[in-house]
Amino acid sequence: MAAPHRKPPLKAASKSASKSALKSALARNSDASLIALFLDMLAAEQGSGANTIAAYRRDLDDLSAFIGGRKRQFMDATTDDLRAYLGDLDERGFKPSSAARRLSAMRHLFRFLLGEGLRKDDPAAILSGPKRTRPLPKVLSIADVDRMLAQAKTAIERTADKPMEKVRATRIACLLEVLYATGLRVSELVALPVSAARRDARMIVVRGKGNKERLVPLNDAAREAMTAHLQAMKDAQTKDKGAPSKWLFPSSGESGHLTRQHFARELKELAIASGLPSRLVSPHVLRHAFASHLLHNGADLRILQTLLGHSDISTTQIYTHVVAERLKNLVRDLHPLAETQASGE
Repeated sequence: MAAPHRKPPLKAASKSASKSALKSALARNSDASLIALFLDMLAAEQGSGANTIAAYRRDLDDLSAFIGGRKRQFMDATTDDLRAYLGDLDERGFKPSSAARRLSAMRHLFRFLLGEGLRKDDPAAILSGPKRTRPLPKVLSIADVDRMLAQAKTAIERTADKPMEKVRATRIACLLEVLYATGLRVSELVALPVSAARRDARMIVVRGKGNKERLVPLNDAAREAMTAHLQAMKDAQTKDKGAPSKWLFPSSGESGHLTRQHFARELKELAIASGLPSRLVSPHVLRHAFASHLLHNGADLRILQTLLGHSDISTTQIYTHVVAERLKNLVRDLHPLAETQASGE
C-alpha cells in the first residue's frame, strides 16, 4: 500500500518560495525588486515596524539612484562605489548621524544579499562610517513640566460648559500626564486603546518597536487624567450621538486615532501658553524628561531601560550624564575634603 502523500512543512515551503522570489528578482536584475525582498525580510523575520521599513526604503532608493548614475546596480556595486556614495552624502551636507544611518542600511542590504547567496562578497563590510558624537538630550526641568500641567488644567476649567472644547482640553492634559508618567514613545502613546484607562489599572501593556510588548506602571495622576478624558468624550458623544471609539485618543483620520504630528502641534501650543519656548518642547523631549528625572531621583539604569523599551542598554546610557552630574554634586557637598578646600579658598 502506497504511503499517504504528506504536504511539505510550511517552513520549508516558505523558504522555497523565498528562494524562488530571490531568483526572480535576480533574473530581473532590479534594485527595486531586491529592496522589496529585503524589506519583506525585515518585516517578517525581525518584526520591523512601518516607520523603520519606510526609512530603509528611502535610504536604499537613494543609494540605488546614486550607483545607477555610475552605471551599476546592487549586484555589481563595488566598495569604491559605496565609498563614493558616502562622500556624496557629505557633499550634500548630511549630518554624521544621518550618513551613519545610510551606511547601516547599506551594510544590512549587502549582508542580506551575501547570506542569500546572491553575491559572493560584501562590498560594505570594510567601510568605516563617520564618527558620531551623540548629543545630550534636551531635558525640561520639573518646574517646566509642572507649568505645562497647570496650564492644561486651567484650560479644562475654562471649557467646563463647552463639551467639544473640553474634550480637546482633557485630551492634551491626559496625553501630557500619561507621557510624563510613563515615558512612552509618541507612537505608543497616541495608539493607546480605551481599555488602558480601566479604573483599577495599575499597569498597561504597551506594544513597542519590533512588535514587542512590555508592562508600564501608571501613577494616580495619569489614571485620573484618563478617567476625566473618557468622561469628557462620553458627555460630548451624548450630545452629538456619535459612536464610541476603541481608541483613548480617537480621530477622524485614517488610523482612527490621534496622529503624532497633531499631538506635537498641540503640545507646542501648550508650551507657548505656559510661557516656554516651543522649540524646546516635543513629545520626545518629555520622554527624555521622564527618564532624566527618574535617574536624578535614584532610579536604576536597567529598570529605566525596561520602562523605555530599549533593547540595548547602550541606548539608555545616554541619560547617564544626569547620574554623573548628581554624583559630582554629591562628592562636592558631602566629601570631607570638599569643606577643607572651600574654607582654604
